[in-house]
Amino acid sequence: MNRPKKCTVIKSALLLAVLCTATVVQAAEVGKVTLLSGSLLAKKANGSMRVLGAKSSVEAGDTLSTQGKGYAQVRFSDGSTLILQPDTTLTIDKFSYDAAKPVADSVAFTLVQGGVRSNAGLLGKRSKDSVQMVTPSASINMQAANVIVQYVKPTAEAVAAARHAYLLASTAALDVSMQATRSDMPAPAVIQPLLLAQLNIPLPTGVTPTATGSTPPLPPGLYVQVIDGLIAVTNTGGAQNFSAGQFGFTPNPRQAPVLVPKNPGLQVTLPPAFSAPPPVSGTSNAPKSNAVDCEVR
Repeated sequence: MNRPKKCTVIKSALLLAVLCTATVVQAAEVGKVTLLSGSLLAKKANGSMRVLGAKSSVEAGDTLSTQGKGYAQVRFSDGSTLILQPDTTLTIDKFSYDAAKPVADSVAFTLVQGGVRSNAGLLGKRSKDSVQMVTPSASINMQAANVIVQYVKPTAEAVAAARHAYLLASTAALDVSMQATRSDMPAPAVIQPLLLAQLNIPLPTGVTPTATGSTPPLPPGLYVQVIDGLIAVTNTGGAQNFSAGQFGFTPNPRQAPVLVPKNPGLQVTLPPAFSAPPPVSGTSNAPKSNAVDCEVR
């Protein structure tokens, strides 16, 4: 009579062990913080928060946030790196890498705001279609490229600046069309999209830079700069490939990405420690940090 109860207990224990094992696998480390300047927070799916320091582990599902003027570099298990710029929020949705199982390669990030520099690792080089970054304006197939991605969230000031730029661009386009209808004016060979006129625009009345002589803020939208390699940017408006040395922009998910003829104003000034050469193997010259990894309750 007791045998069925005993079997039930054994099955329950085995099920609990399987669930615990699955939890451990899901929470496995996928990378480490290798360089840090300022504060870096990690928020888990359950809402718990950690303050990360150098050598802290990061896991799939973590949402990383740099605070203030802080920078952080994360090195993943395949050798790829992400450098988070100040005021950046990025979620590691998925990171699946096994050196012996290329078929299982899969990486997915979500850039909520701010900017990152991504350097490809072994996974991106062998599985070029398996590294994706999603932003509010478009999705990016990172392939094996080294790229800078920056997403500027709309603010009241940025919306006013974009509206001002659009009006200026519309007026400029009207002038061009009127010139083209005159018999004594040559027709323009190329009419640039209005989007390009929204870059490096003058600030509207009442909006001032954050400091004297500083660069005006970028209009809201997604910006990309390809250092080397090739990426594909896609949204509901269309798709565009960008190769080494090129810049791209899209203001929202409904307008197709466009090629920008020059740097629209992306500026990445890394702290000195981030530009230092890596330590020689076998030495202990890695940058030291007094930061700690602790949980915020």
